[in-house]
Amino acid sequence: MTKEQVLQALSNVQEPDLGKDLVTLNMIQDLVIDGNNVSFTIVLTTPACPMKDLMGNASKNAIHLLVNKEANVQVNFTSNTSSNRQDPKSVLPNVKNIIAVVSGKGGVGKSTISANLAIALAKSGAKVGLMDADIYGPSVPMMFGVRGERPKMTEVNGKGMIVPMEKFGIKFMSIGLLVNEKDAIVWRGPMASSAIKQFVTDVLWEELDYLVIDMPPGTGDIHLTLVQTVPVTGAVVVTTPQDIALADAKKAVAMFGQTQIKVPIIGLVENMAYFTPAELPNNKYYIFGKDGGKRLADEFDLNFLGQIPLVQSIREGGDAGTPVMAGDDLITKKAFEDFTDATVRSIAIRNAGMPVTELLTTVV
Repeated sequence: MTKEQVLQALSNVQEPDLGKDLVTLNMIQDLVIDGNNVSFTIVLTTPACPMKDLMGNASKNAIHLLVNKEANVQVNFTSNTSSNRQDPKSVLPNVKNIIAVVSGKGGVGKSTISANLAIALAKSGAKVGLMDADIYGPSVPMMFGVRGERPKMTEVNGKGMIVPMEKFGIKFMSIGLLVNEKDAIVWRGPMASSAIKQFVTDVLWEELDYLVIDMPPGTGDIHLTLVQTVPVTGAVVVTTPQDIALADAKKAVAMFGQTQIKVPIIGLVENMAYFTPAELPNNKYYIFGKDGGKRLADEFDLNFLGQIPLVQSIREGGDAGTPVMAGDDLITKKAFEDFTDATVRSIAIRNAGMPVTELLTTVV
């Protein structure tokens, strides 16, 4: 066997999401041949890649079929999370992907989606941060069981920086960690926007593959401030199947599609898609309507990222400070894992084929 023969065989193996072969994409490294033994490393676009086993098996089959049926093939994996950032990186310089989780209205479970997405990404090996940008209704301190705790401060190059808290394998920050939870945050728009800028510039996020930002509901000042401050990789839109939620979700989609903003929509996830009682795990009751999110995704030609059921364990986990992805409910975790896999694939496709997100420079 020669390296040329092996690479020629591997040029027939496609990366399923990007639509090109592994050799063209420079995803093959450390190719070593010793007699009938051949080993190499596939460089994934993210540690959370759901297709790695498929690519590994296809690579072995290609070598056995096209080079040497007696070959002993060892496939290793590493990752270099893809990023589409080409800005000067004056803010969040070590963050590869910035994901805004948005909704048109409150009460659709956006914080639940954000927290469990972040934890699921971390469990797959990615370095992940979660920023709670819902200034007026921060949920992260309760969902992570850190109510009343305060982050530490450190000094970097003479500047005081907030050290994000860590739990469940992710770093996180929330305005709820800086104020008394019994106090209402009565701020005008400019003050809230200033707080978001500080969460970007004055928090020591360090190196991250993904920074998930839990945005406030609606389409307002904080959303505009974010796209003026950082190059958002894309937005995940959260809705429920209910018509009133779908109507507001359309506004969120429309906002990010405006000419001045132009932030790609990574996809849409339908939360509270159906109710499944614990004692009847195979039953589905469509309390808020059926497949509304799917229809909305089809209408706007968006990726449909999945359906999250309405089950008691999700609510209990959030209230108790242990999101379901950090718990033991395997059935519910599977729904979030499938959603995370779809999100990761959509981000990789976005980074490979879509233009860089430009910072918003004009006032909307």
